[in-house]
Amino acid sequence: MSQQPATAKSANTAGAALGPDPRRWLILAVIALAQLMVVLDATIVNIALPSAQHALGFSLSDRQWVVTAYSLAFGGLLVVGGRLSDVVGRKRTFIVGLVGFAAASALGGAAQSLAALVAARAVQGAFGALLAPSALAILTTTFTEARERGKALGIYTAVAGAGGAAGLLLGGVLTQYLSWRWCLYVNIAVALAALVGALILLQNQDRSAHRSFDIPGSLVAVGGLVAIVYGLGEASVRGWSDPLTVALIAGGAALLLIFPAIERLTRYPLVPLSVLADRTRGGSYIGLLVGGVGVIGMFLLLTYYLQGTLDFSPLAAGLAFLPFVGGVVLGANIVSNIALSRFGPKVVVPTGMVLAAVGAALLTRLGVHSGYGTHVVPALVLFGFGLSGVLVPGFDLGPAGTAEDDAGVASSLVNSSNQVGGSLGAALLNTVAANAAAGYLVSHDQKSGPAILAASVHGDVIAFTVLVGIFAAGQ
Repeated sequence: MSQQPATAKSANTAGAALGPDPRRWLILAVIALAQLMVVLDATIVNIALPSAQHALGFSLSDRQWVVTAYSLAFGGLLVVGGRLSDVVGRKRTFIVGLVGFAAASALGGAAQSLAALVAARAVQGAFGALLAPSALAILTTTFTEARERGKALGIYTAVAGAGGAAGLLLGGVLTQYLSWRWCLYVNIAVALAALVGALILLQNQDRSAHRSFDIPGSLVAVGGLVAIVYGLGEASVRGWSDPLTVALIAGGAALLLIFPAIERLTRYPLVPLSVLADRTRGGSYIGLLVGGVGVIGMFLLLTYYLQGTLDFSPLAAGLAFLPFVGGVVLGANIVSNIALSRFGPKVVVPTGMVLAAVGAALLTRLGVHSGYGTHVVPALVLFGFGLSGVLVPGFDLGPAGTAEDDAGVASSLVNSSNQVGGSLGAALLNTVAANAAAGYLVSHDQKSGPAILAASVHGDVIAFTVLVGIFAAGQ
């Protein structure tokens, strides 16, 4: 790891001299609550989509935008949100993010059309992009002692890792017993609790001495990320060879390629290249990207398999992900308290990738009549356990060693890598599954119910096979 900058050293030294904040664990609870809300919202709507579709009357081809609007705004704006937290102040951006997220959730819950719902989801993602990096930056500056910071990050990572599955569970409960609208309204209560805690516990932190904001870099970074994620979303509908799909992905990649050149010419860059140049931090961001591809892609495919093939109800499908939550929580505690200090990230991360790949490989054995207990549960436990070996080091090392002024943007890259990975995973694996299913039906020349079901499972198996390859390449 590169040497810690002097500004960060002095900040940490000052924090150590004053002693740990006696309210630090309460602050962690507030941060974890906000993080849970943001992560949970990436999946909670998935199970509610059929009910929302029936209520608002939108088509199957349009339903993707309810999920994509959130991930596009969240993943595309996270880096900008991280820099804003450095420039404006982390308590301020944290509170604004909470209030904005709650307001957007209220509008989404009351939506009477697809356009209103998609717009509300996009605004949710934008305020989530302001909230998430502020939360992680506050955590890393609140816990000044390395061992305690490791424990705090273990808790934070467990919340982040399990939040997606918890969203599926809560979405099933709310949809089955109340209404799909409560999958959005529930955020208001969570945000209110976190807001009260933030106003009482958080202190105003010094803002960056460099108040200038990198507008050209922000436009290029956001444009590149949004174009790629949007292009991959279109690929699931239009196909990979469609001119719009190709243009979006190629254009987004081109923008991201010229981004470093723009940052070199900017006095106060959006992302200082020193943040990316460190091999440890760079490796952390890559690991989080791969982890995001895996977890969101797995949620999407397995949710439809459980409800469409095994005929699970929304509630049963949500409960079915509890073994994954158990694997993540157990793994996060072992990694943060034992494995990282004993073996280091160079051993822990590749091991986590291998275990997650094995979990995905177990899912390639799924069939139309597979048993949940024999085929799905072992894969979920192993997948969750392995994923914690990727996420915990990423959340720990991603912001590490940066100057105090850059803590927010480094933290945002942690979340952005994971969220953009999720967007890529959902679009990529969904497209692979859809194309494989269509090819199966063509080759078998059948359109009966059993054939369609078999084709769907075949598509899932091919997509999980691709996921195995992604985790293998991530090592």
